[in-house]
Amino acid sequence: MRFSANLGFLWTELALPDAICRAKAAGFDAVECHWPYDADREAVKAALAETGLPMLGLNTRKGSKEGDFGLSAVPGREAEARSTIDEAFDYGSAIGAQAVHVMAGKTSDPQAADVFDANLLYACDRARDTGMIVLLEPLNPRDAAGYFLIGLDKAVAIIERLGRPELKIMFDCYHMQITGGDLLERFKAHRALIGHVQFAAVPSRAEPDEGEIAYHRLLPALAAAGYAGSFGAEYKPRGGTDSGLDWLRDFRTSPGTGRV
Repeated sequence: MRFSANLGFLWTELALPDAICRAKAAGFDAVECHWPYDADREAVKAALAETGLPMLGLNTRKGSKEGDFGLSAVPGREAEARSTIDEAFDYGSAIGAQAVHVMAGKTSDPQAADVFDANLLYACDRARDTGMIVLLEPLNPRDAAGYFLIGLDKAVAIIERLGRPELKIMFDCYHMQITGGDLLERFKAHRALIGHVQFAAVPSRAEPDEGEIAYHRLLPALAAAGYAGSFGAEYKPRGGTDSGLDWLRDFRTSPGTGRV
């Protein structure tokens, strides 16, 4: 089993190139991030080359207005949304990233589904041309009230409707638990559509050694069900990142034994 450090939450006190190096030293197999755009791409690329860690993905920007949380489903802001998509694929391809998470945004406009479809098709074309993929991440209404893409079923319907091989689901166990649970069976039912898996404790979103989900059993079960990618540690540390990595050390020494 391989683990990826999400540097949007881990080692946030460090510059992104330094955080990449820290993730390597801590024993992670890959990294991913949220919004790396203020970091010099050549420095990031150099850190990835030095450590040998792949950059699994990054997000499109939230947007330019107060309260924005993505733009790609927001009617009237199509040009800005496509600009953020272009920026993400340009930056991602420059550093060798594998995926772009296209953020839908907060909207209840009746035209939102059509707008999101059109922008996702645009993103899929960019993914095809750069050898990357597009990720959809269904969120939960408790953390992201008003977000357009809530719940796994909605993401599945979009992918089936658009029929693009570049389009995959970000299966974040934290959000999936809050919006329905039954994680293993829902994962199995949609395995072919899933491009990446993330995890964090529920309900705290802290280290995965507390809360409702027994990750020491779930993550090996997801691997046994056919997931061969890295598991993305996207949690908010209770304290310093380094002091909260016992879960990773336990997985390395005794996966599946109940120690995390």
